[in-house]
Amino acid sequence: MNKRTRQVSYFLSSQYFSDGLRITLSILLPSLLLAQADQLATGMAMSLGALSVSLSDAPGPTAHRRNGMAATVLAGFLVTLVTGFARMNIYTLGLEILLFGFFFSMLGVYGNRATSVGTAALLVMILMIDRPLDAAGILRESALILAGGVWYTAISMLSSRLQPYRPAQQALGQCIHEIAKFMAIKADFYTISTRLDDDYRRLLTQQVTVSEKQDAVREILFKSRRFVTESTRTGRLLVLTFVDVVDLYEQIVAMYYDYSAIREQFGQTGVLDTIASLIRQLSVELDHIGLAIQSPVPIRRTIDYSQSLEDLKRTIDELGDQEGNTLVLKKVLVSLRNLTQRLAGIQQNITSPTVGPIRDDLEYGRFVSHQEIDGKSILDNLTLSSSVYRHSIRVAVAMLLGFVLTKLLEYGHHSYWVILTISVILKPAFSLTKQRNTERIIGTLVGGLMGVLVLTLIPSKTIHFVFMVFFMLGTYTALRVNYIIMVVCVTPFVLILFTFLGVSYLGVAEERFLDTLLGGVIALATSYLLFPNWESDQLATPMRALLQANVRYLQLLYDSLLGKPINVVDYKLARKDVYVTSANLSAAFDRMVSEPKHKQRHERIIYEFVVLNHILSANIATLTSALVASEPKIHPAQLLRPAKRALFVLTESLRRLGMDTAKSSAEAPAIEAVSGNTPDDPLLAEQLNFIQQVSSDISKLVEKVKPKIT
Repeated sequence: MNKRTRQVSYFLSSQYFSDGLRITLSILLPSLLLAQADQLATGMAMSLGALSVSLSDAPGPTAHRRNGMAATVLAGFLVTLVTGFARMNIYTLGLEILLFGFFFSMLGVYGNRATSVGTAALLVMILMIDRPLDAAGILRESALILAGGVWYTAISMLSSRLQPYRPAQQALGQCIHEIAKFMAIKADFYTISTRLDDDYRRLLTQQVTVSEKQDAVREILFKSRRFVTESTRTGRLLVLTFVDVVDLYEQIVAMYYDYSAIREQFGQTGVLDTIASLIRQLSVELDHIGLAIQSPVPIRRTIDYSQSLEDLKRTIDELGDQEGNTLVLKKVLVSLRNLTQRLAGIQQNITSPTVGPIRDDLEYGRFVSHQEIDGKSILDNLTLSSSVYRHSIRVAVAMLLGFVLTKLLEYGHHSYWVILTISVILKPAFSLTKQRNTERIIGTLVGGLMGVLVLTLIPSKTIHFVFMVFFMLGTYTALRVNYIIMVVCVTPFVLILFTFLGVSYLGVAEERFLDTLLGGVIALATSYLLFPNWESDQLATPMRALLQANVRYLQLLYDSLLGKPINVVDYKLARKDVYVTSANLSAAFDRMVSEPKHKQRHERIIYEFVVLNHILSANIATLTSALVASEPKIHPAQLLRPAKRALFVLTESLRRLGMDTAKSSAEAPAIEAVSGNTPDDPLLAEQLNFIQQVSSDISKLVEKVKPKIT
């Protein structure tokens, strides 16, 4: 199966497509069925209720999805009721927009699912603003939106009951797909035609995506009783496969070498091209595994790479006399052998699983965060030091400003589009708002042209309906994965829908584009002027978190060198923290470089900090994973010394960044170690000295950037 075919198969079997199909049918059916009885308005009110609830139906544990949808159903009902009466007076409506804009944005303190509940409530409020209803009509509309929400919740829960393992399979398949991409980028480091700087940027960007996908799988697997405590064979297999995949990812990350030196020494021999080709083949194998888990496609027969590895070994041996020391290439060869063995093990586990009960001592609950829903969290965030609070103020003010402008200016029939644009574009970070603004304008323009062409060139109403369903499906499929595609699809969908309602599509297209421009300008200006959230002012926090995670990771290495037994769960938790904090800092750095140039500070130093921490954690992983898997052994003092110095240097760097650090083992009284003139493992000594050097380089960067970010 070639790459394009795999990509299509991944998409068609993905959570995004299946959710898009379910959402489209759940929203469309009430309107279609009730339209047959000349009750289109009733059906559209129910469809609005279904639409609002779909926004909070993000992938995750079934209980969390059910609770989120129930909260959205209740919020939609109450917001419809309040908005219906508030709109009878322009001042009470303006007050409602201000208060609801702030309150529902503050739900962001409870995490992404609560944020989506707030977004859904604001959507219902905005779409109700221009509905002229009397008291009886308001009660009827509220009941219909409630019914539509209950309808969608029932469909979603029924789908989960019929296919209880499908979301986990799709999430795990997507996670493996992104890890395969990460591995393919690793191959580029051995390709002399690429720039190492570009390779690192792409690798760190992909690391953010991998971290997000791993978190999504953890949320589904480790927060669901079905997978962790019940004894179903499928659930156990998914959990154990994910554990193996994370271990495989660690092995890929740990494959760090001095690529610049490797290219300079072996670039003209052709051996690096062979290594890159083999890594790409392994990434394709991993991609097939992900597809087999996610879709009905059977896993293909395991490919034997022993001959390719033997050929590579022969090539490396032949280079020994010509190119000098080939030790680094032999280390690469060993890493590739380990990767092939892990891949074969995962494939064997899927095709011929022999899974036993899940071990209770693995404590899977410790690998996921738990968010308490209480009023104290809201109260604690009612301060300008809270980014959620500042964002909520911006949303409330921007939406009120948009509402006032539409009342003061000569406007069309859909003034709520301006407020709707503000609510979906305005994000906590200026860079995200700027990106959403650009994507919204481009998507609206492209989608508007597509819609106008369809309606102008094709007279058939039947074909118009087919196109509308197609664009609707594209809208809800891309809703959580690609915003610009979503906007491109939703614009012609809206134009065709209004045509069926008897409204001129040309007028609607013009009005929608102007509303998008006005809403985008308001959102961007508010984000820039009102309590702006510049990433350069926030970077100290993710930098500290990453350094702290690497200190903890290095502490485990140091303890294992001392001969202390390392708990596997503690090791894997430390490893997870390194991956998550590294991804968070990489994402923050990407947002910073998207901000105005004069708001950026030390971008080159921050980038080097991210890269060096990645190199550090990769080398720590290489050593610690081997030591944890072996019998505890006290190593010579010569080996302890560089690890101890590295730990001390990183701890001091944390202090410079303003964090109080507990006394580490590196600062404790000397622990008796095996004495000797030389270490018993020269290669281990070399790697530990390199870790010390990288730690020193990180310390120098912290010293340069500290005065500006603390």
